[in-house]
Amino acid sequence: MSEPIDSASEADSGSSRPLDARLARRLVRPLEDTPARPNHLTTVRLVLGLVSAWCLAHESLVLANIGAFVFALSNFVDHTDGELARMSGASSRFGHLYDLVCDALIHTLLFAALGYGLIHGPLGARAPVMGAVAGVSVALIFWLHMAMEDKLGKTGAKLPSAGLFEIEDVLYLFPLVTIFNVREVFLVLAFVGAPAFAIWLGWYFRVLSARSSED
Repeated sequence: MSEPIDSASEADSGSSRPLDARLARRLVRPLEDTPARPNHLTTVRLVLGLVSAWCLAHESLVLANIGAFVFALSNFVDHTDGELARMSGASSRFGHLYDLVCDALIHTLLFAALGYGLIHGPLGARAPVMGAVAGVSVALIFWLHMAMEDKLGKTGAKLPSAGLFEIEDVLYLFPLVTIFNVREVFLVLAFVGAPAFAIWLGWYFRVLSARSSED
């Protein structure tokens, strides 16, 4: 998930920034003085995400592997639009909302497509249902996080992290799911874990909101 633009000083605050955001900033620096705009990169991320979902919607393990790697690439490209916006001063409310909508759509489609691709596997007709539940839960997670950012700001809505890595960086490991062909196991975990995380995030939002009101 790319970051909203709160301030240039916060965006460039050195060592606290995630590793993938730092790398994305270096890669897009040559685009700073070109006609390229952040929304162009968001659209590239969207197209990659749609290609990934199309691949994962097939039973073929070869296509699933391609889709998983394209998804990981899409997840990384997600950081480039925000970095370009910071460098070029081209940030906008529309761009931020466009980015969030693309995030929610791609991650929702990821699980829905995965479930559809496994309909002929051990989970049978339950797979698409489980994928839909996981996908809707992920969409809810994105909506909750957007609401947190709107009410509490980027810093106040920051999710748990470890060093140079944020909690959503675990999605970079998604290709391992297809490489080792544990798609059914992953889908079951997502079916249980995504709703659970959405519930936790809703509770966390309430706690932070209460603290903010007290202050």
